[in-house]
Amino acid sequence: MTSEKRVLAQYLAAALVWGSSFLFMKVALDGLSPTQVASGRLWLGALAMLVVMVVLRRPWPRGWRTWGHLAVLGVLLCVVPFELFAWAGQYLASGLSSILNATTPLMTSLAVAAVLPAERLTARQRLGLAVGGLGVVVVMAPWTYVGAGAVDASLPAVLACLGATACYGLGMTYLRRFVMPLGLPAETVAAGQIGVGALLVLLAAPVVATGPVTLTWPIVLSMVALGALGTGMAYVWNTRVVVAWGAQRASTVTYLTPVVGVVLGILVLGERLHWYEPVGGLLVVLGVVVAQRAARRPAAARPAPPAAPVTAVTTSDQGSDLDARPT
Repeated sequence: MTSEKRVLAQYLAAALVWGSSFLFMKVALDGLSPTQVASGRLWLGALAMLVVMVVLRRPWPRGWRTWGHLAVLGVLLCVVPFELFAWAGQYLASGLSSILNATTPLMTSLAVAAVLPAERLTARQRLGLAVGGLGVVVVMAPWTYVGAGAVDASLPAVLACLGATACYGLGMTYLRRFVMPLGLPAETVAAGQIGVGALLVLLAAPVVATGPVTLTWPIVLSMVALGALGTGMAYVWNTRVVVAWGAQRASTVTYLTPVVGVVLGILVLGERLHWYEPVGGLLVVLGVVVAQRAARRPAAARPAPPAAPVTAVTTSDQGSDLDARPT
């Protein structure tokens, strides 16, 4: 297999794994509680990253300051969003969850504008955010609650998914501001944040991860795929794609994951989407495209920096926005 075909295979594998994450969660919830699903995927992901670190001989993080930053990433990019998505999976179709996950780049743009004052939103970025926000409203379909008398669990579940993507946005912004300047390899960052997240949920497990456990082969295989692949190996694949193709081209994985999630939900679980869910999803993706192109256009006008090694920034297993900086 040629180098280009190998990179393409890794790109498609990452899109497939991240797009399948919501299907795996849905299956796992048949025998596990949401907290058990979130904890299990972190433990399996940490084990997978341990193997990756040993095989690739990557350096481990050093120093309390570095570990402190990785702990923040572990909470924002792993522990909290995994818990929220798993809880929401009890009430939402897996395809709908994957559509809502596509708001991650929009949340990242908002977080960057709020936390990094030097990076103000351009007019086109604001337009992209407005279009994406309209898409979120269409997906939520507030008109369906008119006259219902009470709001069922689906609305809080939608808000939980949006809370998870907001955590991804804050986490990616924190990563750019505090972790990227450290010049760590992408595998080291991923192993550190996943490892700290796994340790945190392990400490809390006796209190929050209690309850009956029913294991079947579909549940076990779903957890292995969700943890070892989606929370582990996909980071490595994505890193290699960013290095080979660049951050801009690699970020198109964001557009594929909701398509994979919706198609698998329909084919495997027999889910049915309402008309407004894919329509809203298309508006969200359109908003992402407009916002990202607007953000990249000024950068293209700048003189190219001297050639230097690139440290790729890993993304959450649901395909959040990507970035890269010379180290």
